[in-house]
Amino acid sequence: MSETSQAHTDYNYKVVRQFAVMTVIWGIVGMSVGVLLAAQLIWPELNFNTPWLTYSRLRPLHTNAVIFAFGGSALFATSYYVVQRTSQVRLFSDKLAAFTFWGWQAVIVAAAITLPLGLTSSKEYAELEWPIDILITLVWVAYAIVFFGTMIIRKVSHIYVANWFFGAFILTVAVLHIANSMAVPVSFFKSYSVYAGAVDAMVQWWYGHNAVGFFLTAGFLGMMYYFVPKQAGRPVYSYRLSVVHFWALIALYIWAGPHHLHYTALPDWTQSLGMVMSVILFVPSWGGMINGIMTLSGAWHKLRTDPVLRFLIVSLSFYGMSTFEGPMMAIKTVNALSHYTDWTIGHVHSGALGWVAMVSIGSIYHLIPVLFGQPRMYSTHLVNVHFWLATIGVVLYIVAMWISGVMQGLMWRAVNSDGTLTYSFIESIDASKPFYIVRFLGGCFIVAGMLLMAYNCYRTIRAPKDSLQAEAQPA
Repeated sequence: MSETSQAHTDYNYKVVRQFAVMTVIWGIVGMSVGVLLAAQLIWPELNFNTPWLTYSRLRPLHTNAVIFAFGGSALFATSYYVVQRTSQVRLFSDKLAAFTFWGWQAVIVAAAITLPLGLTSSKEYAELEWPIDILITLVWVAYAIVFFGTMIIRKVSHIYVANWFFGAFILTVAVLHIANSMAVPVSFFKSYSVYAGAVDAMVQWWYGHNAVGFFLTAGFLGMMYYFVPKQAGRPVYSYRLSVVHFWALIALYIWAGPHHLHYTALPDWTQSLGMVMSVILFVPSWGGMINGIMTLSGAWHKLRTDPVLRFLIVSLSFYGMSTFEGPMMAIKTVNALSHYTDWTIGHVHSGALGWVAMVSIGSIYHLIPVLFGQPRMYSTHLVNVHFWLATIGVVLYIVAMWISGVMQGLMWRAVNSDGTLTYSFIESIDASKPFYIVRFLGGCFIVAGMLLMAYNCYRTIRAPKDSLQAEAQPA
C-alpha cells in the first residue's frame, strides 16, 4: 500500500500536519532574522536606534528560532510520523500530542517576546528565563511519553533504527535541559544559575555542544535514516553500520563539550579530553554519512529528476564536511587560530544550513503530499529552484566565513619585530566587511528559497484532490 493511500488510516496525522506547516513558517521567520543580523553587521544603523532591534537582542532570537522553532518543529513532525509508520500504531495519546504542539508554539512565542526585551539568562542556546524553561520541561516530558508510549504499544517486534536516534535525542535533550537550566529565581523575569565560574562554563558547554550533538545531529539522523531510503526507494545501505553508528555516536558525543573552552580557566586535562573525544567522533559521523549516501547504490540516476532526494543527499554531504571540520577545529593548535573568528560561524552554518536545514526541507517536501492526500508537490520545478537557491546560498555563506575567519585569526596573531600587534581589532573588522556582504547575499538566497517552499506547500495543500493526479510521476 502506498504512503498516500495509508494517509487516511488510523494514524494521527493532524499533529504531524501542524508541525510540518509550522516548520516552514518558523524557518522563514528565523532565517529572515538571520539575514537582518547579517545586514546589521554591514550597516549597523539597521537597528534603527531601537534597543529591541539591536544585534545583541536579536541574535539569541535568531538562534532559538532556527534551532528550536524551525528545527524543533521538523523533529516533532518527522518523529511523530516515523514512529507511527514504523510501529504501525496510532500515537500513544492524541491529547498529549496536541499539548506538545500548542505548548511548543507557546514556548516559541514567549521566546520571541522576552528575548528582544532583554529578558535572558545569557546562556548560549539556553537563554530563556525560568518560567519558560519549566514549560519546555512539561512539553518535553509529554513528548517523551507520546513517543516511547507509541513504541511500547507497537504492533511489530522490531524497532527501526530511526526510532533509536529519535529516542536518544529525546532522552538526552531532557537531561541536558534540566541540568543546565537549574537556577535560583529572584523574580518572575530573572534568575541566576546554580553553578558558578568554571563549573557553570563546563555545564553550559556540556549542554551547548550536546544540543548540537543530540538536538541537531541525533534527531536529524533519525530523519535521515527514514526519509533517504524512502525517497530513494532503496533499503538503507547497511543496517549493521547504522546500529554501530548509533552506539558509537551516543557514546562519544557527550564528552565533546570542553572543546568550546580551550585556553580558558577550565582544567587543561578537561580541555584535552574534549579534544580527543571530538577527534574520535569523526569516525562514527562519517560512518553515518557514508551509510546514507551509499543507500543510493543502484539508484543514483534518481538524483537527475528528483530534487527532494537531492536535498537529502546534499545534506549528507554537508553533514560529512561539517563533522570533519568540527573535530579538526577542536584540535588545540587549530583552535588557537579559529577560536572567536568567523571560521566558527562558517562551521556552525555548514552544519545548520547545509545539514539540518536541507535534510529538514527534503523531509518536509516528502511529507506534505502524503499528509494532505496529494500524489506529489504542486511544482517539482519550484522544488528544484529551491534546491539551487539553498545550495548556492549555503556555499556563499560558509566560504565567505571561512576566508574571513582565517584572515581574522592571522591578523590577530600577527606581531611586529618589537612584539607589538601589527593590526588593531577594528582593522580586522574592516577587512572582513566584503565577506559580510557575501554572507548577506547568501542569506538572501536561502530566505528566497524558503519563501518559494511556503508558496509550493500552500498550493499543494490547497489543490483540489484530483488536480495533481494527472501529472503525477510514476513512483
